[in-house]
Amino acid sequence: MSSMSTRLGLPGAPCCFWFVFGPLQPGVATVRVRLPPARAADTSASQSPRHLRMVLEQVNEALSTGNDKAALTLVRRSQGQEGGLRGFGAARQVPQRLYKLDELKLNGIDTSAFLSPVDMTLGSIERNLQIAAVLGGLTMSAALELSQLQILFLILGLLSLWSVDFVYYGGGLRNLVLDTLGHYLSQKYHNRVIQHEAGHFLIAYLLGVLPKGYTITSFDTLTKQGSLNVQAGTAFVDFEFLEEINTGKLSATMLNKFSCIALAGVATEYLLYSIAEGGIADMNKLDGLLKGLGFTQKKADSQVRWAVLNTVVILRRHEKTRSQLAEAMSSGMPVGCCIGVIEDSLNTDDI
Repeated sequence: MSSMSTRLGLPGAPCCFWFVFGPLQPGVATVRVRLPPARAADTSASQSPRHLRMVLEQVNEALSTGNDKAALTLVRRSQGQEGGLRGFGAARQVPQRLYKLDELKLNGIDTSAFLSPVDMTLGSIERNLQIAAVLGGLTMSAALELSQLQILFLILGLLSLWSVDFVYYGGGLRNLVLDTLGHYLSQKYHNRVIQHEAGHFLIAYLLGVLPKGYTITSFDTLTKQGSLNVQAGTAFVDFEFLEEINTGKLSATMLNKFSCIALAGVATEYLLYSIAEGGIADMNKLDGLLKGLGFTQKKADSQVRWAVLNTVVILRRHEKTRSQLAEAMSSGMPVGCCIGVIEDSLNTDDI
């Protein structure tokens, strides 16, 4: 993905969430519930699979050539047409207001297990690698009878390698090693990453932000992009977001969309596993965005609480769709096919 992409993902296979900050005008407007356009009662019966397949093939072609605007235009033109896309931007959302923590608890949301993700799987792998490196170094020094000066040079060399990775690649080499081992050694980690990215993809689509691509592993990202600086995750068509930022004004509608998308991965993990392990990078990026927009802590808390509730409610409503989407993403289906899975699974009565 290009550096103009908005990407979200896991810290083990963390993806970047690029923003250009600008001042936000005071008085962010309240976002109203968005409902799907009125349609005939038996929309699903009259839908033409052939027409939908043609539209999605054109979307895939546009995205593969980097023509994001054409892809988004195709999707929007298909909305409301017979046999067109029903789910894009059609999610019913909860009213936006100041929610208290008790209200989130009443809705079955424990924020302590939601908003402070710690990746125990990758943390354990990293600790074991460090222990193995120390033991291996001691064994090698004893076998080769290295002097103290040689051991010192060896340690300095390793520290230099770590510094180069951190400075030039943003820790990309470290993330590549840990993520690759995580997928290879832990089926739970592998499944969690897929479900996490499916959450990002689904929420973005239902809120009207078009996904443009995704990767599940850091190695897959390196293979496709040829760079350690580009990390695994889901990328979105975000030129409208960037246009608003460049004008120095970010609308409440756009902020609400990206707040929910940022939280969608950890929300999915929470709903499936009762605790979120991945997504600390997403949380940090959202926090950085709100601070960059000049939000007070109270205002930021209000935004996050609403986004948490809204995202969880939508994901609960579309649990089956998210599950089927995760299967499609695990097999590497292109974006258009993944959208087709969403559209086939959605029930027009409960979007």
